[in-house]
Amino acid sequence: MSAAQVLNQHHQLDVLETVPAMVEDQIRTRSKEVAVIAGRRRITYGQFGILADKVGELLADAQIAAGDVVALCIPPSPEFAAAAFAIMSAGAAYLPIDENCPAERVSFMVEDSGARLLITSSHISPSLRAVSSIVIAEIDRVEKLSGIKAYRMDSLGPENRAYIIYTSGSTGEPKGVELAHRGLSNLVVWHNQTFRIGHQDRASQIAGLSFDAAVWEIWPYLAAGATLCIPDSDVRKDPLRLQKWLIGEKITTAFAPTVSAERLIQLDWPRKTALRLLLTGGDALRNYPRKDLPFALVNNYGPTECTVVATSGPIPPDHCACTPPPIGRPIRHTETYVLGEDLRPVKPGQSGELYIGGPSLAIGYRNRPQLTAERFISNPFRLAGSDRLYRTGDLVRIGEDGQFYFMGRVDDQVKIRGFRIEPNEVAATICRHPAVCQAFVVARDSDGQEKQLVAYVIFSESGPVSQHELREFLAKKLPDYMIPSFFISLKELPLTPNGKVDVASLPVPDGSNLPGSVASIYPRTELERQITSIVADLLKLQALSVEDNFFLLGGHSLFGAQLIARLAKQFHIDIPLRALFEAPTVASLAAEIERLRSGQGASPRR
Repeated sequence: MSAAQVLNQHHQLDVLETVPAMVEDQIRTRSKEVAVIAGRRRITYGQFGILADKVGELLADAQIAAGDVVALCIPPSPEFAAAAFAIMSAGAAYLPIDENCPAERVSFMVEDSGARLLITSSHISPSLRAVSSIVIAEIDRVEKLSGIKAYRMDSLGPENRAYIIYTSGSTGEPKGVELAHRGLSNLVVWHNQTFRIGHQDRASQIAGLSFDAAVWEIWPYLAAGATLCIPDSDVRKDPLRLQKWLIGEKITTAFAPTVSAERLIQLDWPRKTALRLLLTGGDALRNYPRKDLPFALVNNYGPTECTVVATSGPIPPDHCACTPPPIGRPIRHTETYVLGEDLRPVKPGQSGELYIGGPSLAIGYRNRPQLTAERFISNPFRLAGSDRLYRTGDLVRIGEDGQFYFMGRVDDQVKIRGFRIEPNEVAATICRHPAVCQAFVVARDSDGQEKQLVAYVIFSESGPVSQHELREFLAKKLPDYMIPSFFISLKELPLTPNGKVDVASLPVPDGSNLPGSVASIYPRTELERQITSIVADLLKLQALSVEDNFFLLGGHSLFGAQLIARLAKQFHIDIPLRALFEAPTVASLAAEIERLRSGQGASPRR
């Protein structure tokens, strides 16, 4: 059946091909056309199919069967896409895991998901062998395989699991969301029809692979016979380099998480650029695009539980700033209801909780039947739609223009850099430190920038430990986006008369209430003094040691890109972003800048 066929009014997805079948069509009919570009590598659809067959042999050797889960801890690459395609083709579900995820968290996800195989690369696997007892296969060795044992599942259908994404959980542990092929096919067909995607398009893959936006970046384009282009990590994290790469690679359609997109639309763009669509989502969009941008900005909203995108809409340029940008209208075959606490529709213009139904709903949470029952409820309007509705926890209102406007959350969940974070999970992990008695975590706005996590900590009688030590402890258990930017030591948490934490009374981080570094080493040279001043201003710190690790002070990749830009401007030299990861302290950055100045590294900026 053609990918252009649509669902009927009862949402019977069996009239649609599965995404693996769509990609298989492209492998067969466009074998000599380029499927994936990564650096200097250009993989044709024919080569992509051969690579997938070799992964298929690896799956056959591991006796992977329909319904199994296979974890993928591979950097963004042709191998990741081919492996995910082979896994889905075999009737199994793939579980993407970020290569930088702490080993303890990787172990939890692998064991909780029941994955029977973990495919990784040779430079990652040594750190994972000690944390998991399952079979580990290295993607590097598939080149030596013939692919003759590869197989495809003729019985692969819409109700099969396609992939699993783990998100933050309020109970202190992440939860796995199980997504079916019916939702993935619906997403792909909607996307390719709405944005008129064809084999002439060149699309980027920028989002982290454990972020469900990567699902959206990969499969619509491979299903349409387009070319998927993968930048290196330095490019992903630096808006200026990303812009240059998008232009140089003649990318026609790109996705960028909200924070990155807002930086991209502030840049000056040449009129003649191939980019026609910049898709964004993951957080609340605050800015409208300028009229002189040569591409359209499209804002999107969707929980992981609803297969990436539930609502979508273009954002007009230079709109009235008094109204925040909308999150669009429901995509094809997506049911939306704005309800009050009594599950009755709210009056026009009023805000209520958004409930979503339709074929894109997840199967549920892996091994969490009670949570699944709480979040996926019986549809009280089932005569007009699907049997289930997902409670998003998001407050929205419908404007006079018929579009949805995001108004906030009904609970404490927050989004930072596009990732969903349950503050309770972060607080529970902090409390596992032996010196901590109690912790409370909130997200605070930061001078108009993205939100930052702030942890309020009550220590035991043994006394407070430094922010550095707490961050090192958390770095072994949580991904970097879940590590608070600030830790504030309190004797007790302020409470309301009802016994709840009085969030309004919690102190704002100001330097005086932060646990100090293990040992403060003040700047010893003028260069170190200047770098210290730039870092302190960026991270809103009153003081820091030249031996403090930037990433353990609350810095992250996006702040890192800003730091590199400021240093480059201050010292008039090109500094690669990777230098910060290799030299994350003021002292080591000063040494790196001296090296670059002496002509041993990058050339001076003009």
